[in-house]
Amino acid sequence: MDRVEIVVRGGRGGDGHASFRHEKFVPLGGPDGGDGGDGGNVYLMADENVADLSSFRYRKVFQAGNGGQGGRQKKHGARGEDIIVPVPVGTSVYERMPEGREVLIADLNRHKEKVLVARGGRGGLGNVHFATPRNQAPERATTGEPGEERHLILDQRLMVDVAIVGLPNSGKSSLLEALSGARPKVAEYPFTTQRPVLGTVNTGTEIFTAVELPALIEGSHQGKGLGNHFLRHSERARVLVLLLDGTSPDIVRDVDILKRELSLYHPSLPLKRQICVVNKIDIPEVRARMAEMEAALRGAGKELRFVSALSGEGIAELASDLSRLVRQAPPELITDGGPIAVFRPKPKFRRGK
Repeated sequence: MDRVEIVVRGGRGGDGHASFRHEKFVPLGGPDGGDGGDGGNVYLMADENVADLSSFRYRKVFQAGNGGQGGRQKKHGARGEDIIVPVPVGTSVYERMPEGREVLIADLNRHKEKVLVARGGRGGLGNVHFATPRNQAPERATTGEPGEERHLILDQRLMVDVAIVGLPNSGKSSLLEALSGARPKVAEYPFTTQRPVLGTVNTGTEIFTAVELPALIEGSHQGKGLGNHFLRHSERARVLVLLLDGTSPDIVRDVDILKRELSLYHPSLPLKRQICVVNKIDIPEVRARMAEMEAALRGAGKELRFVSALSGEGIAELASDLSRLVRQAPPELITDGGPIAVFRPKPKFRRGK
């Protein structure tokens, strides 16, 4: 789960109290009702120990504690208990407005970064506040105010340095495993990867993170294949790897498909640092076409590297290139919360038996 909707409510303020002093030898003691306590607040806090938003699958409403009632002898009601809701680092928080518009509240990109999302209501006033020269025994006290209620959308985008994108069977899982030692599922059929897979690459001198994204196909922006919603996890990447299958008969067209699908998801993605990586040079037919492919891809002005994820050839050099590109890249280009055309796969229905 990388996008959920929740409701947050601040605690209600406690009611103020109406009472009067009743002490021996003080026949007209006057009002002594105390104020109600304020309601608790709701906070969201980024926590590096939270991997995803799956904890919100069954719990959708988060309410802080209510304030306590005021008491006699001007006793103030207890303040309601705050609640802190942990979310993954890299979570964007939006408020859904009544007309349906989504407004960005915060980007929680650092561990323990916290944002107040629902403020508790103020406690009511005790009758001690309402004494006047004309009314020295007021029986009036006010009720506590309700806390804020907001409808929020939590949208998780992974905080990574490198995102690997490619067409089906280009070898994304094998490349991530060769670079990082991560063990994603690897098989010779399309759409092996159903969700993003993270890995950490250690070049010996530098460390960076990489994510393998599910396969794109022509028309992913229209909901074909697995759709394109997973591209949200490339938005914070500093570098994009366009992984190409060296056995493809038209590798330049493959690059164009990838770049088109990226730009149709969001126009910021093609602006990121990119490197084309041609995989499967362990296959003799691919090796024989390397000069031809290099001329075609270099002519398009794309940085290029040839590798074999299977044999490991070129992997160390690629890791070094990626480390350099991550260093040189500007701070991650993040979308501004505007409309994004996201299409999920169409549901498949089985015929009734």
